[in-house]
Amino acid sequence: MDIEVQNLLRHLPSVEELLQAERTKRLITDGHPRPVVVALIRQALQECRGRIQGGEYLATEAVKQIILEKIEEKARDFSKPNLRPVINATGVILHTNLGRAVLSQRAKQAIAMVAEGYSNLEMDLGTGERGSRYHHVAALLANLTGAEGAMVVNNNAAAVLLTLTALARGKEVIVSRGQLVEIGGSFRVPEVMAQSGAQLVEVGTTNKTYLRDYEQAISEKTAMLLKVHTSNYRVVGFTKETATEELVALGRSRKLPVAEDLGSGFLLDLSAWGISDEPTVQDSVAKGVDIVTFSGDKLLGGPQAGIIVGKKELITRLQAHPLTRALRIDKLTMAALEATLREYLDFTSARENIPTIKMLTATKEEMRQAAAMLLENIQTEAGREIICELMEDWSEAGGGSLPVTFLPTWVVALSGIEGGPERLAGKLRSGDPPIIARIKDHKLMLDPRTVLPDEGPLLAKALAKCLG
Repeated sequence: MDIEVQNLLRHLPSVEELLQAERTKRLITDGHPRPVVVALIRQALQECRGRIQGGEYLATEAVKQIILEKIEEKARDFSKPNLRPVINATGVILHTNLGRAVLSQRAKQAIAMVAEGYSNLEMDLGTGERGSRYHHVAALLANLTGAEGAMVVNNNAAAVLLTLTALARGKEVIVSRGQLVEIGGSFRVPEVMAQSGAQLVEVGTTNKTYLRDYEQAISEKTAMLLKVHTSNYRVVGFTKETATEELVALGRSRKLPVAEDLGSGFLLDLSAWGISDEPTVQDSVAKGVDIVTFSGDKLLGGPQAGIIVGKKELITRLQAHPLTRALRIDKLTMAALEATLREYLDFTSARENIPTIKMLTATKEEMRQAAAMLLENIQTEAGREIICELMEDWSEAGGGSLPVTFLPTWVVALSGIEGGPERLAGKLRSGDPPIIARIKDHKLMLDPRTVLPDEGPLLAKALAKCLG
């Protein structure tokens, strides 16, 4: 090792010396635990050693101040929660990386109320005996969907896994080849089926599957017919999909349950807003499907959950299965889900109060007005020297939902940015609050569809700070 490097390393301050510095003592006085500060000192020292060993010259008289500044920086970063709110200006409504559905005000209030103390999660207040946690939403789900019974687990993948495990373990499940989907996080139907202990029987081809394909595949080992909605893609052109009614009739004639994984799970008919390529849960139940599974945090607009509705006898079997306990939801999720479902008892309430539905149904003119207001906020905060303009564009549902539905919108487009839009996007992500934007045609786009009502001024201030 170079003599000069050795000399610089020897003159690095010790952990104790840094701990006794006034700036470090102030960190402890301000509420940073002493063990945390010691750990941060060691990290800062190690980084400084690495810089010196890498050939960087750090003057002995300045190195202590450099380390102290690094310790303070690390303390500030450490004190920030890792999971924190961001402003979503991408226009992707169910952005998986950003937590998918934004909860309604009623759902947030329900979480706060239940979180404050004890609750009757598993107690029947009438009898004083132990009750079922599913009771809080079962009647609501039955009312909304027309199903005989309902239960909830922690996500839709879990709902599918439980259904297959409880009803088809060790037996065969028939699925169309065109429905062997993969969703985000490498969730694949064949792999979930293998994990459940059920045996996959593929029928038909990628683009065409007829009723006779299912009929010919049924054997004494068959336990279920499974239909999987291709919620994140569509097969178009020369295609044929067996109708749900046909599959149900076949199941009835062979005394086999029919299950359908809807994935996203829609409870509203939004065809008046141009959204017509997504089946509703009610439709599947009305057609006689025995078990329907769908997500709580996608098109439903609630918390992460896997919802299972269907025939009461089958739901009872699912509830009694040992895997159910491992997949159950907690009291906070239950509170948010119940509150979300109650919004659906009235169409107008659901459209106005559930952010996901409100964003999906916002008109192009409403988006133009929102974009104009955002532009005004930005010009007020950042000055008019920045090149920004209103542009027409498209928003997306996201989250593996409505893959061929694009929502017309207006955005604020920033161009002529020093360092390019990628550099500004990075600075926005690192800001407080973090802002997530999208880049298109060498412009940074801010889509107001996913910017919540009170976030516009915050976004403008954060943007001005990044540009300053």
